[in-house]
Formats: sequence, C-alpha cells, structure tokens
Amino acid sequence: MQWRAYLLLTVTTLFWGGNLTVGKLAIGHVSPMVMNSLRWGIAALVISAFAMPQIRRDWPAIKKNWPILFGFGAVGFASFNAFLYSGLRFTSAINGAIDQAAIPLLIFALNFVFFRVRASLAQLAGFALTLAGVAVTVSHGQISRLLSLEINFGDFLVLMAVLCYSFYTVCLRYKPALDWRAMAMACFIGAFIASLPMVATEAALGLSMLPHDLTGFGVIVFIGLFPSLVSQILFIRGVEMIGPNRAGLFINLIPVFGMILAVVVLGENPEGYHAIAFLLAIGGIALAEWGKPKQA
Repeated sequence: MQWRAYLLLTVTTLFWGGNLTVGKLAIGHVSPMVMNSLRWGIAALVISAFAMPQIRRDWPAIKKNWPILFGFGAVGFASFNAFLYSGLRFTSAINGAIDQAAIPLLIFALNFVFFRVRASLAQLAGFALTLAGVAVTVSHGQISRLLSLEINFGDFLVLMAVLCYSFYTVCLRYKPALDWRAMAMACFIGAFIASLPMVATEAALGLSMLPHDLTGFGVIVFIGLFPSLVSQILFIRGVEMIGPNRAGLFINLIPVFGMILAVVVLGENPEGYHAIAFLLAIGGIALAEWGKPKQA
C-alpha cells in the first residue's frame, strides 16, 4: 500500500512541477486571478461528467459537512493559488521555490501544535535533505547565490500561500467519509466560488485578462486538468494513505521536477546539479520514511 502512496504523491508533484513551468508561459496571455478561477471551474466541470452518481449518493454527507468542504476548496485551493500568483508578481521564481519549501516543516509544526503528532529525528533530517535539494535546484548548484536574494512583499504573500496549504493538509484528517469523486467535486466547487471575489477585485483594479490566444487557452486547459484535477485528487488520497507529515515531504520535489520539465519542455540545458538535487530530494524522502514514527 505504501508504494502506491509514493507513486501517487510523486505523480502529484510532477504535475505541480509542470504547473510552475507552464505558469511561465501564462504571462501576457491570462491574468493570475482569471487563471485561478478558470482552473477550478474546469476541474469541477470535468469531474462532474462522471461524479454525479456519487454526488447523489453522498449528498446527505455533503450537505452535513459543506462548511469544511467549502473551506478545503477556499483555503487549500483558491487562496493558496491567489497568494502564490500574486506573490510571484513581486518576488523571483527562486524566492518562491524556497518559500514553498517551508510547507513540510510547517506541516510538522501544525501537526504538533494542534494534534501533538511528533516528527522523528529521521523525518527532520529527511526534510533537511529535501530542503538541500531545493537549494541546489533554485541556486543552479551555486549555493552562494542564495545569500544575494532579497526578501520583499512578494515573499510574504508566498508564505501566506504556504500557510494556507499547510493548514489545509493538516486538516484533511477531518475529511468526511465521501467517495473521492464526490469529495473532489465539492472542493473544486468551493474553490471556484471562493475565487469569484478575487476575479472581481482584479477586474475592478483593471488588471484582469481573459485568455485570448492558443497559448492562454492551452495553459488554462493543462492547469485545469492536471495540476488542479488530477494532482489534488491524488494528494488527498496520498495524505489519506500515509498521513500529512510523510506526504508533505514530497512537496519539495516540485521545484526539482519544475527544473527537469523546463529542460524537456522549454529546451533549457540539463546540468549536473539537476541530478544532485533530485538525489538529495529522493534521499531525504527515503530517510524520512525509514525513520518514521512507529504506530501502535
């Protein structure tokens, strides 16, 4: 069962890494809040094509638990991306990747504060290794470059995104007993509804831009189907199988996969540090799994 969770979470972070790569193509083709809203609208629409029997069957449970389901979508999906997209307007992609690397550590901290779930020394050491992989990735193998980075308002916004997703991940323990299709559709609808005021605000500021060419529509379709629909479903299942502390470490594969996909998709040159970063990230996850706390 555990290897299935590892596979699901690896595929999840692969698509999220693709989200970073494709997101570079979105600049000038679609605005951040419009992209945020359309991705969840597409995800909800697609899953509705085969989730309606489960929705009807689980409707009593959905109706009873709608506040938490809406909260999952509003906080973990819509707010996370709103803060992330907004933050990347003011800070560099390198800063954004480093800021997001705090998610596993924050999951450890929130799990301990709220539920007294302790992380083992091996898990903390594993986190440190995956963080080293992120550092190698974003510094292009020159760690000294990290010392020249400047912290600004954009980093604060990205850290707010980090807080949103960490809180959402920890709170998945309260996920009601729903079919995965019903669960996903409820959260996607919650995310779409929560994103509408964000779109309205962006429009009021004169900053909104609908997709208007093939690149813009392509970005929206990809993000709506894979980083939104597929990845969120797989992540929910992965957390359900091995818990938030262990699943959270896989998040630090995102910048590594993002770099690899940039080589494949955008034609960037492969470098030796790509392999080093990948080995550090995988080694950290393996160490954390080896030293995970024993359950009674």
